[in-house]
Formats: sequence, C-alpha cells, structure tokens
Amino acid sequence: MKPQTRKTYVSETVAGLKPSGIRRFFDLASGMEGVISLGVGEPDFVTSWGIREASILSLEQGYTSYTANAGLPELRQEIAAYLRRKFRVCYRPETEILVTVGASQAIDLALRAIVDPGDEVIVVEPSFVAYEPLVVLAGGTPVSVRTSGADGFQLNLAQLEQAITERTKAVVICSPNNPTGTVFSPAELEALARLAEAHDLLVIADEIYAELTYEGEYMSMAAVNGMRERTILISGFSKGFAMTGWRLGFAAAPEDILQAMLKIHQYAMMCAPTMAQYGALEALRNGEHDVEQMRNSYRRRRNYFVASLNEIGLPCHVPGGAFYAFPSIRHTGLTSEQFAEQLLLEEKVAVVPGNVFGQSGEGYIRCSYASSLEQLQEAVKRMKRFLERL
Repeated sequence: MKPQTRKTYVSETVAGLKPSGIRRFFDLASGMEGVISLGVGEPDFVTSWGIREASILSLEQGYTSYTANAGLPELRQEIAAYLRRKFRVCYRPETEILVTVGASQAIDLALRAIVDPGDEVIVVEPSFVAYEPLVVLAGGTPVSVRTSGADGFQLNLAQLEQAITERTKAVVICSPNNPTGTVFSPAELEALARLAEAHDLLVIADEIYAELTYEGEYMSMAAVNGMRERTILISGFSKGFAMTGWRLGFAAAPEDILQAMLKIHQYAMMCAPTMAQYGALEALRNGEHDVEQMRNSYRRRRNYFVASLNEIGLPCHVPGGAFYAFPSIRHTGLTSEQFAEQLLLEEKVAVVPGNVFGQSGEGYIRCSYASSLEQLQEAVKRMKRFLERL
C-alpha cells in the first residue's frame, strides 16, 4: 500500500492569508528606473549620529551577549520615564514594560497573549496591513469597523458598538493612523474608553507615530481615565527616531498581560538585538532635539503636499500626524489598484492603493510625504499630468 501523499504541508491558516498588498507595488517599482516612491512607510532621515555612535560604542566595548528577555533594565527604566514625561502614563519597568523586535512583534505578542480560539478582535480601519492577519494567526476572528473620509476618518463609535458581541475580546486602534494620518481626539478616546468599560474589552493602542503629532498635545489611550488597566500600549523607535532598520519596539501593559507576552517572547525571540537597545537608550536620553527637527520638517512637507493634492484635484483631509496623505481618487472612476498601477506605469510615481488597508480604504491612495521637498514637487507635477490625461 502506497503512503498517502499530502497536497501541501503548509498550514491552512497561513495558506489562507493574502500577501501584503504593499509589497506588490514595491516589487513593481523596484524594477523601474526614475521612480519617485511615495509608498515607503519610513522616515527619509538617517538615524542621528548620537544614536549610531552609542550602538557602535556598545560593540567596541563587547556588549554582544543576550540581554534580559524583557530588555536591558536601564532601557526599560528610560522607557518608563519617557512614557511618564511625554504621555503622563506610569508603568513599572520591572514588570510592565517589554522591549520587542519592532512594534510589529509587540502587536503579535499582544494578540497571541490575549486571544483564544473563537475570540473576536475589532480592527478600526483603514488600518495597518498586519493587524487582521495577526489576529487570524493568533486564532481569533478579525471584525472590521470602518471609518469615513467624509469626517476625516474619525472613530465611528456607534458602528463600533454595533460590532461588539459576547465574543469580542479587544479593539485595535492606531493613532496617529497609518494610512490616514488621523489623530483621534481626546473626546473620541474617552468615548471608546467608556465602551471598553461597559463591555469589558481591552484596547490595543498602536502609538508608534505619537512623536509625529503636529498640532496640540498627544493623548495616549492609556492616559484616559480608567484605561491604564485595559490598554496594551504599543510603540517603538522606528518612526519618531528614524530607526526602522534597527527593529526595536516596546509594549507597556498591566503586569498579568505583559508577563504573558514576555512568556511568548522568551520562546520565540529570546531578546531584542543588544546593540540596538544601547542605541535606543541614547535616543531616549538625548534624542528629543532630533525628533523635533524631523517633526518640523514633516509638518512643512505635509502642508505643501496636502495643499498641492487638493489643488490638482485629489481631495485630501489634513492629517494630524504620521507622514501619510490619504487622498480620494473616487471621482476618477478607477479603483485604488487601477489608479496606483497606471500612475506607476505612466508617470513613475509609486503610491499604495487604499484597499490594502481594508475595504473602507477603497477609493483612496496612501502617499508618504517622507521624501524631499524636491521629490514631492516633482511627484505632484507627474500626478497632475496623469489626472489631466484621465
């Protein structure tokens, strides 16, 4: 009797995941010359020299061993001081802060630590492309709640409440938002907090872009009255400190949740890269001036780019944070993917179709203005030509 041959050894769960929609357009653009990329979700600044020097020094001094699983104790202390100073939230560095391999790993750990099979997790969209797949990989069911460009993609609390069932475990939000740049107001966060209390929910708050808030003082979800014990705060060094390639993030959460995340981290990752952690120490201790300079530069570019998009006929709300513009292309009659692909092929401008961020992103494109002003000006010229032909 012949042994039975499997059709595939790949997990059904993984086989059912869609590849990242962002990657497809990066791959298309990478094979073309003269492309202006407005698709990359990372700063165009090089990590400041002080941070790089601190990391180099750690290597020269031979600090190349594992750190504690949760991260360098002194780094966790600095993160706690940073959160207290900047966002008025207090965490014990010994038991409530975990250093991770990027904020993405922190989100993955958070979901795996809290989700049981059959649990539902509400994802407010448009949303970062990883949230829903990570919910699925954790064994949960993602439930999308849409926001609308008509009101600048603010939280729709009525729709969110309608989506809550007895199986709902948590809500995932991102503010400032990727891809819309929307910053949720204190009033919205307060209303979400009351919903979380009423239905006994957790909130996973991705605040990786908090440093890139342009107007007013940023409010963390964890700082809302009563929400410290219901929030898993996710952040890191990639965006505000221009450290994307360093792959360093962190999570702050109540001790029972944080320790569950640490347990998974111990088995899956051991610890974040040691030299990157020494760089992050310097970032928190002496990097505020560099962050402020980058934030001011992004603000100037935002003001130019968003005004220009509106002038050439791509309606766009003014994003309150991050470095993304999310203009509407609905009036062109093209889908988001058609628009992005034709713009790339005809004018060599790479943007990301909005539908990869959820169904409510259809009819929009994401444009990163983390590019030089000269590149943004040239991109606007090319986009204007493209629209005139349409």
